[in-house]
Amino acid sequence: MGAEREFSAEPDGHLPSANPFFRRAILAATNQSFVSGTVRKYGMSLGAARFVAGETFDECVPILRGLNQQGFRTNTTLLGEGVADEAKAGWVVDQYKAILDRIAEENLVCNIALKLTHLGLDLGEEIAYQNVEALVVHAASLNNFIRMDMEESARIEVTLRIYERLRAAGHENTGTVLQSMHYRTADDLTRLAPLQPNLRIVKGAYLEPASVAYQDKADVDRHYVTLTERMLTECSYTGVATHDERIIDHVINYADRQGIPRHHFEFQMLYGIRSQLQRDLLGRGYQVLIATPHGPEWYFYLMRRLAERPANVLFFAKNAIKR
Repeated sequence: MGAEREFSAEPDGHLPSANPFFRRAILAATNQSFVSGTVRKYGMSLGAARFVAGETFDECVPILRGLNQQGFRTNTTLLGEGVADEAKAGWVVDQYKAILDRIAEENLVCNIALKLTHLGLDLGEEIAYQNVEALVVHAASLNNFIRMDMEESARIEVTLRIYERLRAAGHENTGTVLQSMHYRTADDLTRLAPLQPNLRIVKGAYLEPASVAYQDKADVDRHYVTLTERMLTECSYTGVATHDERIIDHVINYADRQGIPRHHFEFQMLYGIRSQLQRDLLGRGYQVLIATPHGPEWYFYLMRRLAERPANVLFFAKNAIKR
């Protein structure tokens, strides 16, 4: 029996019908000037530091080192997305090169996850390709790895093209991300599988229309499980990015049944979320990577984290009351 029929998605602490409305409400409020101004002004003091490991890489380094000392792998992201000109994109490239150098100097177990829009994708595919290739080459010289995050549906195709170009150019120290919310993702995996890619699977953090993406959480979850099973058998390495214990248990059981070794995949989780679960998986002998972002442009990242769970908003609200 296939995973699509085997796996039954149940609500993870929230009503399945209410959670999408909650998520959409938070994301819709993200661009409202009052919300943006208030959160940007008070966010770090109200608890954004729970999810963001500092506004500078100097602040991030001790956190990465502490996670490594516990046995966790890590990645870091210089938070930010669209850039308005090539000079800013070039500045971002220089910042990432300096971060890669510092990672090597500090002997950190840490790779880089980045957004192509932060490297100039909206200014042109060629600009983004040249910038990310420069970082992939620099990372290779330091025995490190670059993962290109996936963004909104309109940018999926160009991101996949850039990944394919990098691999065709002989760069193997790079990977990308697929999102289970999109109808097209199974075909995208079939397209990439011959490359034996290093992929991360996520559910998806963007608001997308029903014309391109599942709207029901149960459908997203079922698709996630089906895709993950395929990745574990078709890809060179799989980052299973989820905090959903039902899915984690399913992946563990599937990997055991199929004889997939634990060094063939890792669980990836966010800094500041489900820390005990992270420690429990590590204690059971599974590889766990903690995504540990930093940077002054943390607002949109924070709002996506708040949209994911009502508990995160309650955490902020409690801190606001204490002020």
